[in-house]
Amino acid sequence: MAIPESFLDELIDRTDITELVGGYVRFTKKSGGNMFAVCPFHSEKTPSFSVNSDLQIYHCFGCGKGGSAITFIREIENLPFRDAVEVLAKRAGMTVPQEEGRGEFTSRRKRILELNKDAARFFHLMLASARGEKAREYLASRKISKATVTKFGIGAAPNDWTCLQDAMIKKGYSKQELIDAGLCRVGQKDRGMYDFFRDRLVFPVIDVRGEVIAFSARALDPEAKSYKYLNSPDTIAFSKGRNLFGLNFARKSKADMLILVEGNIDVVMLHQAGFDSAVAPLGTAFTAEQARLLSQYTNKIVIAFDGDESGQRATLKALPLIEATGVSARVIELGEGGDPDDFIKKRGADAFKILLERGENHIEYRLQMIQRNHDLNTDEGRLSYLAESTEYLTKIANAPEREVYGAFIAKAAAVSVESVRNEINRKIKIMQRKAKKDAEKTVIRAKAGIAPASRELRYENHASAVAEEGIIRSIIQDQTLIKTAREMGFSAQEFSAEFLAEIYRQIERQISEDKEISRAVLMSRLEPGQASHLTKILQKPESISEGDKAIKKYISKIRVERLSREKPSDEILLEIKRYKSKSDLPTPAANGI
Repeated sequence: MAIPESFLDELIDRTDITELVGGYVRFTKKSGGNMFAVCPFHSEKTPSFSVNSDLQIYHCFGCGKGGSAITFIREIENLPFRDAVEVLAKRAGMTVPQEEGRGEFTSRRKRILELNKDAARFFHLMLASARGEKAREYLASRKISKATVTKFGIGAAPNDWTCLQDAMIKKGYSKQELIDAGLCRVGQKDRGMYDFFRDRLVFPVIDVRGEVIAFSARALDPEAKSYKYLNSPDTIAFSKGRNLFGLNFARKSKADMLILVEGNIDVVMLHQAGFDSAVAPLGTAFTAEQARLLSQYTNKIVIAFDGDESGQRATLKALPLIEATGVSARVIELGEGGDPDDFIKKRGADAFKILLERGENHIEYRLQMIQRNHDLNTDEGRLSYLAESTEYLTKIANAPEREVYGAFIAKAAAVSVESVRNEINRKIKIMQRKAKKDAEKTVIRAKAGIAPASRELRYENHASAVAEEGIIRSIIQDQTLIKTAREMGFSAQEFSAEFLAEIYRQIERQISEDKEISRAVLMSRLEPGQASHLTKILQKPESISEGDKAIKKYISKIRVERLSREKPSDEILLEIKRYKSKSDLPTPAANGI
């Protein structure tokens, strides 16, 4: 059975969307009844993501995403509708009505999360058993304390092909569930199933809600031919590029920064040394999604990747992703081949703290890396260095910063500051001309129509859709206007856009049941793209004082458009001409069309 609307009503009522979203973003300002933050769904520097507690909806003025609390959880956690409802229900202390035949567990994802939790307990128990001796010796060699082991739930996967699966099957999990969770794999040519993690130190990957979503494991045998680190594959509960190891702890840190390191051991050792804001990617290069995730919890990120060549390359790739979020980025250099753990063991935590405070800003680091790649003792090397470094400075918005670092470039290349300044300005003008052309193209595309971004919501008749949106917007603002529509004999069948017709039916149903129209409830059952579009519709201004007049004109416009399509006779064409000459539709200034 479907989830009853009464349940969704109560769930929305019990959920404070500002508090919910605040667990994922960092609000930076308040304006009226709206809280603003940097959008978690796209890269931006100026906060354009707003949450309205009174209406219980969110909307990004940059990317256009919007909707209710249910929509937000679906988007941010990549969940289907029912799973998102269950997440919110658990948070609100409610129990979702069960569909017939679903059994004790209501979704595959919930089942996998339960399996992951049991697997984490199993690995942790194995660490303390006789079969975990090798892993314990490794922990001792790295000087990882028992308290740290307990804090992170570290465990051990014995060197056994079926150890985990045997234990989990005894608990009632199926072989398919073990495969779906990424804990087991099927051998080639159907040679049976085997444990994915074997002879490894195992780190549970825990999300910000405290759920065990995956595992990351380090090889214990240095001679092993397999990967040093092995991470769970992507599953319905886990995506490597959208999660970070240690964030469940780091987000609660009182430090004024988050420290981005390369691996799990670095995270563990930094936390043990008192730097509890360290996080690391999970078996993949740092992603834009991870950068946006970090920006929700801090305005300052320090990159402390390893000092070898691969670490430097990773740093250069991570910097622009962090910069795109508007967060301040700094880099600390740990020396050739060094990592945070080695640095702290050799020099101590106090020295690392000083290094954090003195870290180079991202511009200095970038210019130094560029300089290392060019031979400044040759004319060719200086020219290529100037070309690359000045190109980079054109992307720096702050003019005084460009001036300062332009002087740095000039000194390194042994040329005049003026020549560097002129080259930067020349490239900026080229960039501005290109930006202007791109903006003009965007305006042309915007004027081409009002169709929604989502393809499945394309309008067949834009003119009618403008009026249809106006009817929905007007009645949501003043639901007594439904009476005017009914007096004119208007119904959902007259809509040209089925998506808008369904919204109108929901509005009619809520009013018929003497319910106050709730934007959040209307959006709760919509797909994310539909909810975003409805939010966009409702953001447009509408005159409340002339609502009755507006509704009548909107309906007239819809009917004229319908008649022009169904029976384009001379009489109808004349009527359309008369209609247009009267300018019957409400003006854009008054009604946002």
